[in-house]
Amino acid sequence: MKRIRITAAAAAVFLLLSACTNKSQEPQEPDVMSKPTEERYIANEIKEYKGARLDPAIGPRDNSIKGIQKVPVEGYSLKIKGLVNQEVAISYDDVLEMEAIEKLIILHCVEGWNATVLWKGVRIKSLIDLAIAKNSANTVIFRCYDGYTTSMPLSTILERDMILAYSSNGVELPPSLGFPFIVVAEDKLGYKWARWVTEIELSDNNTYKGYWENYGYDNNADIK
Repeated sequence: MKRIRITAAAAAVFLLLSACTNKSQEPQEPDVMSKPTEERYIANEIKEYKGARLDPAIGPRDNSIKGIQKVPVEGYSLKIKGLVNQEVAISYDDVLEMEAIEKLIILHCVEGWNATVLWKGVRIKSLIDLAIAKNSANTVIFRCYDGYTTSMPLSTILERDMILAYSSNGVELPPSLGFPFIVVAEDKLGYKWARWVTEIELSDNNTYKGYWENYGYDNNADIK
């Protein structure tokens, strides 16, 4: 009787292992893109870069504070001000003529979705260097067309070589994503990715809180 029980137990283990083996050998479900996701790609937007699949740059819904902004290029200027040796105002076309850099960066939204996007733009450091930051500057405040603001430590921007992007997935940055410029805040949650940027202010206020930070959002916004 004892031998029968051992044999039955061994058979059960064998069947369990067989089931696991067979399951692992079953064909895997393909990575199918949903129709709503597919429809978010805009004309000429590339979907792959160096073997990585790119997500639509436009998120599943608009979460801006005042709706999608339409920023006119005519008369637009990006201001670099605050604790600088000389305030600078630079046109959209002038920014495009500066040295460009591309980065494949994932945008993580606090709403739970993320998007892998190929960004192209200029180093924020290069823009700040035009105005020459004063030694007392330790914080960068981004001000936007719709009144939105957020900030990050100057050291973080320099260490991560962050860019101000004007292109996403090979096309001109769409208005819904922040045309003319969006801050590509690498390794930071989406509310640090300021859109429709009009001003870059150098400050010594390292406790500055932007729009969502004043509502209790973490001022560091690091991705956990």
